[in-house]
Amino acid sequence: MHLPGCPCHLLSACVLSAFYTVPVAFAAETGGAGVAAAVAAQSTTNAPAAADARSGAHDFDWEFGKWKTHLKRRLRPLTGSNEWVEYEGTTVVSEVMGGRANLVELDVQGTAGRIAGMSLRLYNPESRQWSLNFANVTGGTLSPPTVGEFRDGRGEFYAQETLRGRSILVRFVIFDVTPTSARFEQSFSDDGGKSWELNWIAHDTRASDGG
Repeated sequence: MHLPGCPCHLLSACVLSAFYTVPVAFAAETGGAGVAAAVAAQSTTNAPAAADARSGAHDFDWEFGKWKTHLKRRLRPLTGSNEWVEYEGTTVVSEVMGGRANLVELDVQGTAGRIAGMSLRLYNPESRQWSLNFANVTGGTLSPPTVGEFRDGRGEFYAQETLRGRSILVRFVIFDVTPTSARFEQSFSDDGGKSWELNWIAHDTRASDGG
């Protein structure tokens, strides 16, 4: 959702990185080779509803508009903890740059505080892939991008980040997409992608015109 449903592994109690798409301040170092290997091994191609089967330029057209967002976030990923917190709020997705990009704005609140952030998604027509670039309300910078694509209605996006000083892989998945709902999940791996731990679950439902 990065982001309607932005994932953020360094998210503080009151700050976020970006929609779902989303994660809060991704203060990380990227390793291109590691991400490329993960994408090549696990990601997929082509848009779910693009007019041109060779282009993913319209992958996110279904998402334009306002959504009600319910999300769950694991408080301490990759520590063995299973403590989760929940949030409710909205996600707004807008078309920019003539459809070659879109902007996701997430604003949710819960017992752990507020998450407010954005994700700038940019389409590369040469690689036919999208990059998801996150920012939170306090950081003032965009995070290293999560990169990937869609196939058969499922989007998978990967990045390499650092968490508590350790290099990890990040996987962000968009699936169960319908005209009125979608699901977003983020997982981390600290073993090179052999196993993944879920840490971010967001479910969006399209808001009515009045709400």
